[in-house]
Amino acid sequence: MRVVAFNGSPRPKGNTSLLIGRVFDELQAEGIETELVQVGGQPIHGCRACYACFKNANGHCVFDDDILNQCVDKMREADGIILGSPTYYANISSELKALIDRAGLVNGANGGFLKYKVGAPVIAVRRAGAIPAFDAINHFFYSAQMIIPGSSYWSLGVGRDIGEVADDEEGQRTMENLGKNMAWLLKKLHA
Repeated sequence: MRVVAFNGSPRPKGNTSLLIGRVFDELQAEGIETELVQVGGQPIHGCRACYACFKNANGHCVFDDDILNQCVDKMREADGIILGSPTYYANISSELKALIDRAGLVNGANGGFLKYKVGAPVIAVRRAGAIPAFDAINHFFYSAQMIIPGSSYWSLGVGRDIGEVADDEEGQRTMENLGKNMAWLLKKLHA
């Protein structure tokens, strides 16, 4: 089994990455392969609403000038997907939003290949606005008919400066539980 995480933060080693890493610790302890893909700060543009993905139905966006199609291929191959983002004005980063919009359309145009995959949101937040960001990711998972594992709280960690999420004991425990629950669910689905 394999889980791929997409880090929507422009900081490759920032708080979002640290939270994803905590989830990965639990997945890896259960023998699940993990991969982290850096999306934040990478070239990825929004959907242009051309609907060529429906016309072509080849599993890709017609625009191959950024990282989107590579990300879609990784999603297709994975059993589980983590989408992580910092909280920007009570929402997710623009790069992660572009990934969601375009991958979601390609998924719908190609038979719903994300259906029944396990999806988990991971949110880093300084103070407020984490729940709308958490919801934005979950809306994508729900519309793709994915399965979302729960945790002991919403899967977010609090910290402003790089590394501060490590001091958020509840956030760390929440990520640990998310990783354990995601591993359990993946094992049940692939038994």
